Amino acid sequence: MLEEIQQTEAASLAELASLSDAEALESWRQNYIGPRGKVKAFMPRLKDVPAADKPAVGQRLNALKSNLESAFESRKAALGSSAAAPPGPMIDLTEPGMIRAEAVARRHIITRVRDELVDVFSRMGFQVADGPELEDDEHNFVKLNIPPDHPAREPIDNFYVDDPRTAARPRMLRSQTSTVQIRTMERMVAERSGPPVKIVSPGRVYRPDTVDATHSFMFHQIEGLYIDRGVTMQDLKSTLLHFARAYFGPTADVRLRPSFFPFTEPSAEFDMKIRLRPEQPERWMELGGCGMVDPAVLQACGIDSEEWTGFAFGFGIERLAMGKYGIPDIRLLYQNDIRFLNQV
Repeated sequence: MLEEIQQTEAASLAELASLSDAEALESWRQNYIGPRGKVKAFMPRLKDVPAADKPAVGQRLNALKSNLESAFESRKAALGSSAAAPPGPMIDLTEPGMIRAEAVARRHIITRVRDELVDVFSRMGFQVADGPELEDDEHNFVKLNIPPDHPAREPIDNFYVDDPRTAARPRMLRSQTSTVQIRTMERMVAERSGPPVKIVSPGRVYRPDTVDATHSFMFHQIEGLYIDRGVTMQDLKSTLLHFARAYFGPTADVRLRPSFFPFTEPSAEFDMKIRLRPEQPERWMELGGCGMVDPAVLQACGIDSEEWTGFAFGFGIERLAMGKYGIPDIRLLYQNDIRFLNQV
């Protein structure tokens, strides 16, 4: 067996020296030192070698493997980069370059609609305000004039972090972006920087709704607040009308329907008559709620309601996006299906 090992080594090294391309070099490697090569084939035969000769044969096999691997690496380096891989097609460097079409990422539809809304209100003089998504019930309910026994405060309708039955000031995931209005008014009074104030507050809100085509436990709202001397419902309707025509076109219209909210008085639901798509007729679309800020809310934030008045409004960003882009199911907005995201 030692003689056979010697013959294999000599033949393999001679063959290796004659190789001149990467394909032949790789074939040599597979034939001799690959997983099914001749060196590997010697190993099972060790069991037939007499016990006294096994150490010498084992050492010779190890030396064979090491010598062939070293010779292969040396020959590969000598042949250069062409030995590492088969040569590819030749490139004519005098040809004009080819432009590759790369896929360009797009912002998510919710982000795009949010930015569009902020842009419209910014042109109307509104500044953007932000606030925490983890809130306490004082900002989410108490200072918005929502009484302790109001159904909206039930644990089944909110994501409480603390037990509202035992905690003095339970924390929760905010159920409305009106909390930002409260915090803005508090900060304004503390810093003696106003009124007047004119803000919009876009952001995520959370309610434990059953998920279906039109409901989700997390969605987005945008709310507006304007406080100054002599603000009236006429200013509110004018603002909504200007927004509708700036966003949906010059034929858009607005109507208010009497309603009730604890934090506004009087309160109204507002609809917009809009054409969502060029091929569709104009139709009325219920968008959100609005009204004059309740004096109790102003007083809770330290603002003199005898001197200052204001209005507030809010609506869902998903509802607007679904209407404008013809999206039939809110769940499509959060499934990250690349086919859907490429369409809108």
